[in-house]
Amino acid sequence: MTEMTFGPALTEEGILFRLWAPLHESVSLKLEGAVPRPMQAAEDGWHRCTAADARPGTRYRFVLPDGLEIPDPASRFQPQDVHGPSEVIDLSSYRWETGDWAGRPWEEMVIYEMHIGGFTPEGSFRAAIERLDHLQALGVTALQIMPLSEFPGRYSWGYDGVLPYAPDSSYGRPEDFMALVDAAHQRGISVFLDVVYNHFGPDGNYIPSYAPLFTEYHKTPWGHGVNYDGDGSEMIREFIIENALYWITEFRLDGFRFDAVHAIKDDSAEHLLHELARRVRAAAGNRHVHLIVENEENDSELLKRDEKGEARLFTAQWNDDVHHVLHVAATGETFGYYADYAGDADKLGRALAEGFVFQGEHMPYRGESRGRPSGHLPPTAFVSFIQNHDQIGNRALGDRVLASSPVDAVKAVISIYLLAPEIPMLFMGEEWGATEPFPFFCDFDEDLNEKVRRGRREELSRLPGFDADDLLDPTAASTFAAAKLDWSKLASSDVLEYYRTLLDLRHRKIVPLLKGAAGSAVYRSAGNAIAVDWTLAQSRRLHLRANLGNAAAPLAAQQDDAETIFRLGGSDGGGLAPWTVIWSIGGRK
Repeated sequence: MTEMTFGPALTEEGILFRLWAPLHESVSLKLEGAVPRPMQAAEDGWHRCTAADARPGTRYRFVLPDGLEIPDPASRFQPQDVHGPSEVIDLSSYRWETGDWAGRPWEEMVIYEMHIGGFTPEGSFRAAIERLDHLQALGVTALQIMPLSEFPGRYSWGYDGVLPYAPDSSYGRPEDFMALVDAAHQRGISVFLDVVYNHFGPDGNYIPSYAPLFTEYHKTPWGHGVNYDGDGSEMIREFIIENALYWITEFRLDGFRFDAVHAIKDDSAEHLLHELARRVRAAAGNRHVHLIVENEENDSELLKRDEKGEARLFTAQWNDDVHHVLHVAATGETFGYYADYAGDADKLGRALAEGFVFQGEHMPYRGESRGRPSGHLPPTAFVSFIQNHDQIGNRALGDRVLASSPVDAVKAVISIYLLAPEIPMLFMGEEWGATEPFPFFCDFDEDLNEKVRRGRREELSRLPGFDADDLLDPTAASTFAAAKLDWSKLASSDVLEYYRTLLDLRHRKIVPLLKGAAGSAVYRSAGNAIAVDWTLAQSRRLHLRANLGNAAAPLAAQQDDAETIFRLGGSDGGGLAPWTVIWSIGGRK
């Protein structure tokens, strides 16, 4: 803790409390059960106080000159939610069982996105540990946990957090999260955390009352941008970057998924994202640490590689384009942004071979051009999926439409994305065909709740169902309860073994060919059929022949010198039968 600039520090003299509050000349420290005591102010805006009577477990607040009592912005734990006192935590007291864990190479990743509150009936860190054996047997090698930063209320997706150093108390204590990470590492499973550095939530964010957190020079979908380049931005940047370092060093996380980086505005000489990636990688040392972005702009510059093929900044990006083309093929839905991907197998081929479908072309749904060239990047620079929290939650009912789509179509798209050389990501419960919805949910006061209800209708008005009278109330406890997985259905799943078989095949046949693979794939299409050929490591060639349609397609089945490793459906030599997927590997062995 003493290496961090923000938050309480354990010293020989007691607990050192620190608050950067440049907007005030005086601040007081209030320990629970004691009268406020003045803090020592410095010219750089810092206020400090060492309390000999404080210890781990002590609860405290800071008191501003107007009497407002606030939690520590770098609080390690908020036992009474965002408006309550902070608690001093001694993270060094946790005894790790996996002290020699160095992580796993990126090529080995099979990611599992999960929401701690919805993953189990209990919705806790400790309860999640009990399900790790299932994930290990499935073939999962990484958890990607939706945001944990302390948020207001009893339930939330996590993207409205306001105290980024404190794991939300509804899931357990910080030590419980450490135990989850430790248990995952014991099973060879990496742990990534979804972090939100583009905005702060609307309830419980006290920082603007004492520090220049926001700037009027940049706008985001949530209002003023975070101040990463204006007056006082040095400490705001440090607060955020140290937060990432905190998770990596104290909790031994293996990386992050950065939410909506296109909304992080910064005109500094070194963009926040560049500095953050540089410093996180330096802090990790020889450990494998992987950095994933969500980027609506499809900016391939963030994914550039060095002369050895290693990521300079970010390891990979969530690839919505792969999701969209596979979703359209399996479900037939063409509303909203899906219309830009419908009826064009060439776009599926391009997404698999080159990453982005739109690489600077005009995208009708957006009404403007989108993306940059990405074909030069290795396939592992992209994370592919057929479900995630956004694509399910952006539906009016939060329904998992794939769970009710035709079996042949669903199995076809599963076999494509799990065996493709992009890094696959499952959404919790997908592996057994879970039908529980995952609608957006949050828990504010009634005024904010009503704003959320109206805002959801307006934001997603171009998608069907958001104007319905029976639209789910995102603030209702029943909406959150409906999103919890029903693990009793696991035993009767008719697709679980299919997932296990495909992931076993991936680990045996595909993963060994990914390290050093370059961006040199080619593709072609005919009707609903595609042919994609990748050049991977060891001069091996990976071939995909697929027909994602209800009619036969005239496309050659496979290369003469290739070994077929997977076949779904069939071919007659002159074409592919409906919903056929054939994977083969050729070239030098």
